[in-house]
Amino acid sequence: MATLLTLRDISLSFSGPQLLDKVCLTIADNERISLIGRNGEGKSTLLKVIAGLIAADDGERQIGQGVKISYLPQEVPTDLEGSIFEIVARGLDELSDLLVAYHAATQAVMLDASGQNLDRMARAQHALEDAGGWQFEQQVETTLSKLSLDPDERFESLSGGRKRRVLLARELVRQPQLLLLDEPTNHLDIDSIAWLEEFLAGWSGSLLFITHDRAFMQRLATRIIELDRGKLTDWPGDYQNYLRRREERAHAEAKANERFDKKLAQEEVWIRQGIKARRTRNEGRVRQLQAMREAWRQRRKGQGQARINLQEAERSGKLVAEVENVSYRWDDVELIRDFSTTIMRGDKIGIIGPNGCGKSTLLGLLLGKLKPTSGHIRLGTGLEVAYFDQLRATLEMDKSVQENVGGGSDKVVINGKSRHIISYLQDFLFTPDRVRQPLNALSGGERNRVLLARLFTKPANLLVLDEPTNDLDVETLELLEELLGDYQGTLLLVSHDRAFIDAVVTSTLVFEGDGVITECAGGYADWLREKQARPSQTAAPAPENSATAKAKQKSSSGKLSYKLQRELEQLPGKIESLESEIDALQAQLADPGLYRESPERIAELKTALSARESEMEKVFARWEEIEALGGQA
Repeated sequence: MATLLTLRDISLSFSGPQLLDKVCLTIADNERISLIGRNGEGKSTLLKVIAGLIAADDGERQIGQGVKISYLPQEVPTDLEGSIFEIVARGLDELSDLLVAYHAATQAVMLDASGQNLDRMARAQHALEDAGGWQFEQQVETTLSKLSLDPDERFESLSGGRKRRVLLARELVRQPQLLLLDEPTNHLDIDSIAWLEEFLAGWSGSLLFITHDRAFMQRLATRIIELDRGKLTDWPGDYQNYLRRREERAHAEAKANERFDKKLAQEEVWIRQGIKARRTRNEGRVRQLQAMREAWRQRRKGQGQARINLQEAERSGKLVAEVENVSYRWDDVELIRDFSTTIMRGDKIGIIGPNGCGKSTLLGLLLGKLKPTSGHIRLGTGLEVAYFDQLRATLEMDKSVQENVGGGSDKVVINGKSRHIISYLQDFLFTPDRVRQPLNALSGGERNRVLLARLFTKPANLLVLDEPTNDLDVETLELLEELLGDYQGTLLLVSHDRAFIDAVVTSTLVFEGDGVITECAGGYADWLREKQARPSQTAAPAPENSATAKAKQKSSSGKLSYKLQRELEQLPGKIESLESEIDALQAQLADPGLYRESPERIAELKTALSARESEMEKVFARWEEIEALGGQA
């Protein structure tokens, strides 16, 4: 394989620890590489060094002969104006003006074939011919066609996702051998992410991309590189392979540090021994100790793991919301049509759909902030709502992290206990000096951690999260997943992160177009399987095997509502848990030592055992009740 780019001992620092510390990297053709690391580690900086936009303090950057590199930044420029054709043609710097002039002249002739316009087109055509630019005009048209873009649509009128597609086209029209993408999925809806995946999977060049979207990474990456404390490590294979090997490396590193620290402690004891030892000490050993001390000082510890805790309010009523035949119109557009559902306490519901389809409108209806055009919504009692999206508008960018989270106070109350604001924010990986920084000096991921920190100071039994995962690093995403999995309240989650949805929700509401919302048990992957399994309108029914026929017969003879079916599926787990608790209590009561050493606990354990056995009987009774309902349906 031909080598496209080589970095040798690249170092870079911005008045602090080395952001890049003797980084080495080789990229060959036909590679798809994912660059990962914690927020603030310098991933975007490394991408800019590779693109030649930032010069390193030290080291060598070598590009293969004739290799073109294109770079798509994370942020969409706010000052770009013009037609899509103009924006994309600007990727061909030396010919862009001629291409834009010819395209504009052609459009003018199509609108008005006057002599003046025809002369203008002829001059533009001759200029393009003289520059040998016809192949490049075709290059632009082909690229626009591949990315399904209308050349005459205005760039400034597009959605954020469409703008990113145009900017991608601008880089691809240069026909680069290496494409650099910084968070290409940010703020894209699921359909756009799926399209981008398919396009990049079939693209023939090499790819180096930064993303926190684990499904995107798993689909595309053939190699993972990780930037951690200034060092770059290389992991061949996909994301799942990286996770396995990362655990092995972390364990080995911890063991090596433990051995080093033990040896250092022994040497420190030796150097402090009495006068006799100091007279006869080995000078080489002294020098080795000095080197060990320096190595210990230079050891850069990891950023650590966020410690996020949710404050749960008193339990709400069993019913959270009952929605009956609700429709909602905005001007002449029906965003939601004839939608019904029931949300119970403890449900964790994902909401997915294209940008602008009405997901935030649905949240407004479910929270009672909007009135439906038709239909009825009944809200439950005792709801304490914490709404992630609302906080974005209230953040003050010129104020510090501490001021935004604490509201001017240096204390916060978490689960009934007062904590100092700096201690609390350290749980969200903010160092004391970072706590005092204004928000406009923070990265996107850090700002989202500020939002989470502020949100979780409020007790809630109904948590509403509208795109909480943007810019969060993988470790924080995984921690948030675990946190929401253990949350006992009700969750409404809007997200385009497919892996996050699959890990967190128990059911999904999907906007399928024309205001239609369908409900699916499970997450995005479950909905996708269900969608793919839907029979075609014209397809003949497939032959069924005996097992399938029996399953359908059972379903038709005992069809349950979605809520009852879900409750039935959860009962075996409850029984297994109760059986484990009963076994543990019986084992304690069977221990003779209990009666000698802690006789006062006997009554307590017997009461607990009786309660578990009573609860077990109720669960079995409920199981029989639901199955009986199914048999009557």
